Amino acid sequence: MAHGGDGGSGRKGDERTENEDEDDEEDEENGGRDLEAWERAYADERSWEDLQEDESGLLRPIDTKTIAHAQYRRRLLQRSVHGTSRIQKGLIRYLYVVIDLSRAASETDYHPSRMSVVAKCAGTFIREFFDQNPLSHVGLVTIKDGVSQCLTELGGCPDSQIKALMGKLECSGDASLQNALDLVHGYLSQVPSYGHREVLILYSALNTCDPGDIMETIKHCKKAKIRCSIVGLSAEIYICKHLCEETGGLYAVALDESHFKELLLEYAPPPPAIAEYAIANLIKMGFPQRGAEGAISICSCHREAKIGGGHTCPRCKARVCELPLECRICGLTLVSSPHLARSYHHLFPVTPFNEVSHTLPIRLQQKLPQNCFGCQQSLISHGMLFFFHMFCIWYVHVLSNVYISV
Repeated sequence: MAHGGDGGSGRKGDERTENEDEDDEEDEENGGRDLEAWERAYADERSWEDLQEDESGLLRPIDTKTIAHAQYRRRLLQRSVHGTSRIQKGLIRYLYVVIDLSRAASETDYHPSRMSVVAKCAGTFIREFFDQNPLSHVGLVTIKDGVSQCLTELGGCPDSQIKALMGKLECSGDASLQNALDLVHGYLSQVPSYGHREVLILYSALNTCDPGDIMETIKHCKKAKIRCSIVGLSAEIYICKHLCEETGGLYAVALDESHFKELLLEYAPPPPAIAEYAIANLIKMGFPQRGAEGAISICSCHREAKIGGGHTCPRCKARVCELPLECRICGLTLVSSPHLARSYHHLFPVTPFNEVSHTLPIRLQQKLPQNCFGCQQSLISHGMLFFFHMFCIWYVHVLSNVYISV
């Protein structure tokens, strides 16, 4: 019995030794010790990134609203400067957003991961893009496992694009820049000549696994007048820079999530048209009527019967769900009058205004205009900021959530 007891205690000692070795290995992997629950919460949330040092040396939470407003003002000023020089811009854009969902997109240097940040910012960009370009179209392409896949075709509905993207967020394999360009080139080659062909690539990887010569693919994109731009999430890559330089696009690398969002939103306004591609064209458009509520008709977009809503093509009387788009039956471009009106402000932007502080002396405030130049309403009222601009009708009303048709 004693001999058997000694053998059992020896085995238990060996087991304890093995368990201690495993614990030591886990401690080394976790930086020498296990993280407590409260430490993991702080490590995951990275709350220290939400603090900044003020002039007195104290830590204050970052005012995200002020930063977002400053970025918005900067984009407006850049847009107005470009507008004063009467640069021709592409108002009808056909844009494919290529999203890298390779293994590199699962990295956690962006919180909680690159993939989550890209999906979130891409949704914001798509809505801003359609707000700035109501006559344009967007499609989505994903890259993973060395293969590119068309997630959505070119369309004018932001909700359907975002919904399709959120349902396919899975990372795996390597990225292939050439396969993505070949796929997009095939789709954009069928776009009408008056449309501006663009590709925006959100790239997470540091390499590209291509089946052939990507330089030949870049030449084909340049010949097809496709402008390629890239926003990187890791580091600058030569092939990405070369692609953008050859096709007339822009290349930038994001430093963090806020910088990535800022870079992305810079692609929302219409870019200046390339001189050799800036050819004026007359475009035939149709203004469809809204379908009667309760009427049953077959939708030419989805090829199924739907009840109520939709629009009727003025040429072939086919039913379509959303605007703008090209009629599947007769090929007529279908738009609405608000789409044209909203596109007009890119051609002739209003002069930038200066915000006047409420802390100005009453003597100086009395010298400023008291009423709106357009509607003669008082500019000093509850919930309405006071702006010093004689032709302030657009700014005052838009900022007061009242929209007027031009």
